[in-house]
Amino acid sequence: MTRQTNLAIATYLPRKPRPGFTIMDTSITTTRVRPGDLDIYYHVNNAVYLNMMDAARANFLADCNGLKSLNKLGWYPVVAASTIKYKSSLLLGNRVEISTRVHGWDPRVAYLEQIIRHDDKIVTEAIVAARFLVRGGGKVPAPHVVELLGGPQDSPALPDHVVQWAQAVDVYYRETPQSH
Repeated sequence: MTRQTNLAIATYLPRKPRPGFTIMDTSITTTRVRPGDLDIYYHVNNAVYLNMMDAARANFLADCNGLKSLNKLGWYPVVAASTIKYKSSLLLGNRVEISTRVHGWDPRVAYLEQIIRHDDKIVTEAIVAARFLVRGGGKVPAPHVVELLGGPQDSPALPDHVVQWAQAVDVYYRETPQSH
């Protein structure tokens, strides 16, 4: 099974929701490194880590029982920006655990942390700025998605490093003056 097929299954045939799971909890996805994940140097290709994280974000939404509601409304997540730090390599057959958690949100974007571990050691760390779009056109404000998923009304304070990164890549929300 390819990573893209894995993502489609995680999105359209999601795993069962976790009772009591909220968007402020950490979701865990496990997988193994497959032959198609490897590059010519016999370790996981850098793009495959991003594919693994895509499926883990779909599982996060499934854990909080959000995928059916999102799909019904025609809302879907996209990555507005991401940054990833690679700390060590993964090899064929390695079992990995991907943790996904929400740092917070602003009026447009939700900020997530995703960490891939092998043998309890961090392999990669990523920050993801996620937007939600509407099939057929349009954008969904992050607070509307949070409300749909039963999250708190107010975002937790974003860590300074997340704010600095979001500003540097120009995804951080800034109010624009109203035209008269």
